[in-house]
Amino acid sequence: MQPCLAAVTTLPCSFADDVANFADAGCGAMEAWLPKLETHLEKNSVAATRQLLGDREMQLVAAAYQGGLLLSQGEERRAHFDHFRRRLELCQQFEIPTLLVAADYAAAPEATAFERAAVSLTQAAQWAAGCNVRLALEFRSKNSFCASLDTALALIHQAGEPNVGVNFDIFHYYTGPSKFEDLGLLSAERLFHVQLCDLAGVPREMATDSDRILPGDGDFQLQPILDQLRRIGYSGWIALELMNPTLWQAKPQQVAEIAITALRKALGHATPR
Repeated sequence: MQPCLAAVTTLPCSFADDVANFADAGCGAMEAWLPKLETHLEKNSVAATRQLLGDREMQLVAAAYQGGLLLSQGEERRAHFDHFRRRLELCQQFEIPTLLVAADYAAAPEATAFERAAVSLTQAAQWAAGCNVRLALEFRSKNSFCASLDTALALIHQAGEPNVGVNFDIFHYYTGPSKFEDLGLLSAERLFHVQLCDLAGVPREMATDSDRILPGDGDFQLQPILDQLRRIGYSGWIALELMNPTLWQAKPQQVAEIAITALRKALGHATPR
């Protein structure tokens, strides 16, 4: 399993600053935050951005994230799919292999929600295949629809496209309705991306993204999960994803150094000298 840092961990920083800070911290792989990349490209060309990445030996291994694809209808759906198409083009231009797709929020999903979502996911996957991009569906623990790992996997199975898999965010796994036995449903073929963090001192049903902390500093039992990922043969990327406002106030390079060190420790990787 390969460690990388999610750019949302240093959210106030620009895309270029993330590339520099992550590289200086000894991390050569990034889960890109698409709004940052899109803002960067308003003033910088694709060629210049590729040069920046090449000069700092930085690989964009995933892009976060695309929403609104599964349950939207009518004009709203057309707008989301137009946005999705532009982001697929970005992934293609920068050879980003995996685009993370967030399950839609629904206050009270209709009985047809699952079927509609499966059809939309199939269509999105077919568009993505044309750009050689995989889609990693993320379940969200606070959602009323697709809040658990087993539902996400059922949607992926229903879509039946080879370039659709799951984004396994351990925060949403622990704070939602997923069960330990759901881990047995995972396979290396359908696990496309993993996001890691920890949580301490907050009841799980009250936890928010801003409560995420470094792995090893909290209460999550991470090692049994990581052991299961090893057992199924997962060898892909594991991103440290924190959206903690306290960290956003610290020096970004220091945050990157602490973050990649904590992640490597959790994964049992030696820290490069």
